Amino acid sequence: MWRHIASNAVTFLVVALFLLGGVILWGQSEYTAEGPLEQAICLQVKPGSTMRRVSNDLAEQGAVSSGAIFRMGADYEDKTGQLKAGSFLVQPGASMASIVETVTKGGASTCGTEVVYRIGVNRVSVQVRELDPATSRFVERAEFTPGADEVPEIYAQKKAQSDTRFRVALAEGVTSWQVVEAMKSMDVLEGAAGDVPPEGSLAPDSYEVRPGDDRASVLARMAEAQVARLAEAWEARDPDLPIKSPEELLTLASIVEKETGVAEERRQVASVFVNRLNQGMRLQTDPTVIYGITKGEGVLGRGLRRSELRRETPWNTYVIPALPPTPIANPGLASLMAAAQPDESEYIFFVADGTGGHAFAVTLAEHNENVARWRQIEAEQGAAAAGNASTGGGN
Repeated sequence: MWRHIASNAVTFLVVALFLLGGVILWGQSEYTAEGPLEQAICLQVKPGSTMRRVSNDLAEQGAVSSGAIFRMGADYEDKTGQLKAGSFLVQPGASMASIVETVTKGGASTCGTEVVYRIGVNRVSVQVRELDPATSRFVERAEFTPGADEVPEIYAQKKAQSDTRFRVALAEGVTSWQVVEAMKSMDVLEGAAGDVPPEGSLAPDSYEVRPGDDRASVLARMAEAQVARLAEAWEARDPDLPIKSPEELLTLASIVEKETGVAEERRQVASVFVNRLNQGMRLQTDPTVIYGITKGEGVLGRGLRRSELRRETPWNTYVIPALPPTPIANPGLASLMAAAQPDESEYIFFVADGTGGHAFAVTLAEHNENVARWRQIEAEQGAAAAGNASTGGGN
């Protein structure tokens, strides 16, 4: 009898272990399998949240099939104590394992609110925007000019939230003075910016910042990035360039940056200046004249006068026979590479063509024809603007 009971007990134990193993294997399969989420969501993990609260939130939004399996999987991987606060993008079909990895690996939030401080050539603005999980695109909630516009309430609200991301975005062609002045108005940063960095030494790009970051340290990151970019362009330069140093390459790139906003033209524009340098011709480029007037401190805001084109300054390339002594703006990587690897052309002239681009020419006669065509376009545009002004409000 006892032998029979013992035999049944062993059999029961084997069956129980077998079933337990099956449940474990099933749980592991569920944990790593594609999840039920059909549309992306932005999962907010508030400071002080627990894995239980997160799992319940995910279950309510249809992102996981079992909150219990989600928690057990996180425990098994020893990640429960690594939960990070923030807003995280959960993609359709994301497995429980991948979601656990997302909310425990740290780093910046991947969705939710973003505040972008944009430093442009003509304007500084602050954008408050939120990521739409369904489209993975940001939707603008507010935009204002610091120091000029009323600060919207949503900016103060979002700035105070722990999961809001902050970025400083530099446009190509801004001057170092413009960058420093703009950063002074960014209330998310602290500390003095210090002296204006050398012109051209800051890399136009988008930089993640955190509340309380030091202004000088952010500028140092921008400068470090530009050093790396300049080294890359110098290393990749054409061997027969009439450029003697990385500093001269930076100066040429800044002129290219200010002369065209059309990406496809950069190497053509660079070829014009390289051809002129090779032939000992003056560069005769208006942006250098403007820099000689403003020193990069703001925008001229008007056309150049003939007297200014003739006035001798270290940057006036209508007067000096070579490159100016310093860059005239902060060029982006594309302009650096255009200056390092210009097109092979015979062009030595270019003028605006009315489309936002330029008409290039080899001979002076061709150039004069292009200039006459541009003057006609200017006159037509002026007449149209005057006509619109005289009939304003008539529609």
